[in-house]
Amino acid sequence: MIRGTVSFNSGQVDDKVLLKADGMPTYHLAVVVDDYLMKITHAFRGEEWLPSAPVHVLLWNYLGWISEMPAWAHLPLILKPDGKGKLSKRDGDRLGFPVFAMDWKDPATGELTKGFRELGFIPEAFINMLALMGWNDGSEQEIFTKEELVRQFSMDRVHSSGAKFDFEKAKWFNHEWIKRSDDDLLVNALRKEAEARDLIISTGKLKQVAGLVKERCTLLSDLWPNSVFFFQAPAAIDLDAVKPKWNEAKSAFFRQAIDLFSKADNWNGHQLEEQFKSLANSAGIKPGDVLLPLRIMLVGQKMGPGVFDIVEVIGKDETISRMDHLLNLIV
Repeated sequence: MIRGTVSFNSGQVDDKVLLKADGMPTYHLAVVVDDYLMKITHAFRGEEWLPSAPVHVLLWNYLGWISEMPAWAHLPLILKPDGKGKLSKRDGDRLGFPVFAMDWKDPATGELTKGFRELGFIPEAFINMLALMGWNDGSEQEIFTKEELVRQFSMDRVHSSGAKFDFEKAKWFNHEWIKRSDDDLLVNALRKEAEARDLIISTGKLKQVAGLVKERCTLLSDLWPNSVFFFQAPAAIDLDAVKPKWNEAKSAFFRQAIDLFSKADNWNGHQLEEQFKSLANSAGIKPGDVLLPLRIMLVGQKMGPGVFDIVEVIGKDETISRMDHLLNLIV
């Protein structure tokens, strides 16, 4: 189905053991009998099984079942990032990425190998990534829903050559799918992280935060580091980010800003931003010069979504408390 007609010289097909001395059938006999009894119509397997195909075809023929033999599809292999050979667990261990869909425990050694799911990949991204390793629909489209893949996938566009695995591209797929994900999926991931830290956070707040941070997340495991400051005051403050340009004028401005926020009746991020910038202009300070210090007060470092989105979510008391904390540290 992928390579068209494939021919072998029967003189080069070696004899296979089909039945062991103890009566146990080997794979070659078992797979043919099993496929026949289960009425398998299509057999999909990796291209490394292509050399065994002549043996299996002969068995279908000798057993008198050739008219019921399934259609064959020998799929291209997933190759190492450099394209030199089939990707293995050892390659994943060496290069720092998973090769299994989910955690796998070696029954012999008890060694646990981390999977894509546990690393923070979501199913839609994983399926999308796999579908495009060795297949495309002839267009430039890269993001496909499962429904689109069902509609558009066809064997005639599966490549016959192997596909090099690119972990950075895999993460790109996951990032794109996280951005497109329903916030409810991300809420559940955030809730698990919060509960592991004995934090009880409302669904409404979790949903609000998920919507603000998801564009910054490549893996589901990135959600908590990118949102923890919404739920807890930062444990560490990057004072070095504000000290070089700090002066008495800024100290006075932020004391005025605290007073402004404490009197706010409507805790709305957009309105608070306008009032904050207006106060800065009145004090002869460029708003941009005080937005970074405000971010450091709230987050502890140079990261996160819009400053006033953070202000709105964490609320009046927490905003004022964090501002006051930095002002006391920087004196």
